[in-house]
Amino acid sequence: MRFVIISGLSGAGKSKAGEFLEDIGFYTIDNMPPALMPRFAELAKSNTSGTYDRVALVSDIRGGHSFEALFQAMDEIRDMGCECKLLFLEASVPTVIARYKETRRSHPLAAAGEGLESAIIREKQLLEPVRVRADYILDSTQFHTTAQLRIALLEMFSHGEDTRPVFTVTVQSFGYKYGIPLDGDWIMDVRFLPNPFYITQLRRKTGLDQEVVDYLNGFAATGEFCAYMEQMLRFLLPLYEEEGKTNLVICMGCTGGQHRSVAMAHAVAEMVERLGYPVSETHRDMNRERK
Repeated sequence: MRFVIISGLSGAGKSKAGEFLEDIGFYTIDNMPPALMPRFAELAKSNTSGTYDRVALVSDIRGGHSFEALFQAMDEIRDMGCECKLLFLEASVPTVIARYKETRRSHPLAAAGEGLESAIIREKQLLEPVRVRADYILDSTQFHTTAQLRIALLEMFSHGEDTRPVFTVTVQSFGYKYGIPLDGDWIMDVRFLPNPFYITQLRRKTGLDQEVVDYLNGFAATGEFCAYMEQMLRFLLPLYEEEGKTNLVICMGCTGGQHRSVAMAHAVAEMVERLGYPVSETHRDMNRERK
């Protein structure tokens, strides 16, 4: 069983580090009191499901200014026969200041009348004993994107295993009259295509029926749109995966979500599959018009 204790400066990326470790299979808990860590380790060891084989616990200045309890907890976990490593994240004072200015959050040590810079410097001093005990020290000043932090953590904790989360694509059709999906990354409007709804023999069918597909494919715009979509997918999907995105949601919309969006969503899902990515296909409003 492997434990990673994540500590370090506020604003240095501890929460993101916990999220990335969770993405590669660690069970992550933020702000766990050190006194509870050995008890949790005991419970985790007694569990045989494998859920707690790798655990990441975030512990920092929010738990108090004395870290003897943290060091004692780590020793107890090691005495149980578990691997226990301490990861310390830091960043330069100007970098932390810039991050707090951007998020507009309050520093945990900022007291009334005390400036942000003073609070950061004081935190660095208080955390020095933790930094000295750290197995890994990661300076996030050098990281201009969260993807760079993710790559560094993968190198540290994957142990040669391919633990990268699988990048998947979800393709969803919808009708604009029922609202735009809130979870969409791409929203593609395919209402420029002729509407099969106005063809009597197609009105009760959907974009999954071959007659509707054949009708839409009879227009040059359909083929051109699909060609452009495939080019865009071929270009962008590897970049999203490299950036660390785990799921891309592509939404294709038409008026009622029954014909055009369904056919185009199905076509796009087939493109994604041909490009070698796991894909799921859903049609949110396909049957509403036919009820």
